[in-house]
Amino acid sequence: MSTPTRNRRKHGGTAVKIVVTGPFSAGKTTLIRTISEITVLSTEKDITDHTRSRKAETTVAMDFGRITIDRDLVLYLFGTPGQDRFDFMWEILGEGMLGYILLVDADRPDSLEEAVGILAAFRRMARVPFVVALNRAAGLDPAEESRVRTALELGEEVPVVPCDATDRESVKSVLLALLYSVVDQLDAAAPDSMPARA
Repeated sequence: MSTPTRNRRKHGGTAVKIVVTGPFSAGKTTLIRTISEITVLSTEKDITDHTRSRKAETTVAMDFGRITIDRDLVLYLFGTPGQDRFDFMWEILGEGMLGYILLVDADRPDSLEEAVGILAAFRRMARVPFVVALNRAAGLDPAEESRVRTALELGEEVPVVPCDATDRESVKSVLLALLYSVVDQLDAAAPDSMPARA
């Protein structure tokens, strides 16, 4: 089991590793590009198989971006490939992560089905907080949330949030949901040593 990465930066802040994973064409690269304060390092290549009808390029190794939350906290975002043939990268990129975002395309029913195997792989590699983000979802009604929770076998402690990967504020809300989950887990692990989140 990997240990979450929380490195001290040269200027005194803490850098943490967050992974963005999910099925092919869920919007992972877009999400990182939307929020990153640096030009995203991307390893996209042209698609030559039948999935080309969905998009022209796919991530084959990783996407990398960065966002500064405040002077004390910087998030390094690592996006995984979504296709199974690149699944060896999931464990490589998951090493040392503080938490992860499982991004699902709400407009494509098979995206949720594909997410089941990805989530199972991540659960095996590390017990860290995660959130499920439904890209291209304007909102989240109770029936839809129940369907997602049932399909992915989620506990109530796992946030399920709608998002628009092209909207910076929406992506921020996903990241904040994950950070709150991290804080809640730390509070539960050491209830007498850390103040509860307001």
